[in-house]
Amino acid sequence: MQDRRSSGRGRAPAEATRRRNRIVDLVLRDGAVSVDELGSAFGVSAVTIYRDLADLESLGMVVRHRGVVTAAGSNLQEAPARFRLGQHEAAKRAIARHAAAAVPRGSAVMLDDSTTGVLTARELREQTPLTVVTNSLLVAEEVRGRPGVQLVLTGGEYEAWAEALLGPVTASVVGSLAADVCMVSVSGITDGVTYHPYAEVAAVKRAMMAASARSVALIDHTKFRRRALHEVAPLTAFDAVITDGATPQEVLDDLRQAGVQVEVASAVS
Repeated sequence: MQDRRSSGRGRAPAEATRRRNRIVDLVLRDGAVSVDELGSAFGVSAVTIYRDLADLESLGMVVRHRGVVTAAGSNLQEAPARFRLGQHEAAKRAIARHAAAAVPRGSAVMLDDSTTGVLTARELREQTPLTVVTNSLLVAEEVRGRPGVQLVLTGGEYEAWAEALLGPVTASVVGSLAADVCMVSVSGITDGVTYHPYAEVAAVKRAMMAASARSVALIDHTKFRRRALHEVAPLTAFDAVITDGATPQEVLDDLRQAGVQVEVASAVS
């Protein structure tokens, strides 16, 4: 397995990043796509597609074998944060807006290092005064200097792939606090239980849940078809699960029958 801490390459141009996001979406949707099909779909040369695929392979997102591209196993790896920000953005924005609207003014809210958490921080403009506790430097970028917002960074070991602070110091600091609500996301769900590929990330999410009076899971529709390795918590442990309108109705029905408090966010225009 590739060491995620070693990915220090420069950022791809915006057009290439968008194309690579779309390549991942196509592969996840269809299961397998040929290199020739990708070249035709995006109207670029084979050299460009191979460059894109090499980058995606290095991130652990896809696997290429004899001209066919498939999704990489997602239970052991997570892509860098800024890459994930561009994936399923409309769904994440809808969830973020729904989640932010439920935060009372004057609250202390914990936001994890998920990309949906970053977008939720962006939406928290009407809830001031507000205290935001986070281990994510991307969340911190969104709220630092904003009038009426007190920013608390957890400390911990910096992980470049996540642009976040993780590890036992982070979990310890989180555990010493008492927030009104935490909002966390996960990488996959299996049999009603949430998971993340990395143990240290899962530990921080659990610490945030334990330190908060109310816990909210921010889960877009793609997470219901992914698997990951380390357990975070059962969906029933959350006070609310917010998802988007692309989550299949049968999934929503099953969750509600199991006692999960599900809210479906309206699409953002």
